[in-house]
Amino acid sequence: MPETFDPAAFAQRQLDAYNARDLDRFLAEYTDDVAVFRLSEAQPFLVGKSAVSEHYRTKRFNLPALHAELVNRMVFGNKVIDQERVTGVQPEPMQVAAIYEVTPAGISKVWFVSGQ
Repeated sequence: MPETFDPAAFAQRQLDAYNARDLDRFLAEYTDDVAVFRLSEAQPFLVGKSAVSEHYRTKRFNLPALHAELVNRMVFGNKVIDQERVTGVQPEPMQVAAIYEVTPAGISKVWFVSGQ
């Protein structure tokens, strides 16, 4: 019986790796040409796995109190929308929504929106 495509599994594995600060496991869930956007901007702020790697290595996974708590998850076809409470980045917890577009090869696009 063939494996079924489960976009939420990609989002969950990358969240688990994020919280473990395991860069290799985190990157394994993304396509080589991943594009990461801020929802309000037309152009991505990160393009490609190497840019994502550099960003998370130097701006997230080096933070000792980093943690993302999943508050809610919705799945619409190949889109996964996670609402998260992120601590350890700023003095106060951040409310973040991440929208993942997932292909069988991995997460190919991400849009972030945050509020305090």
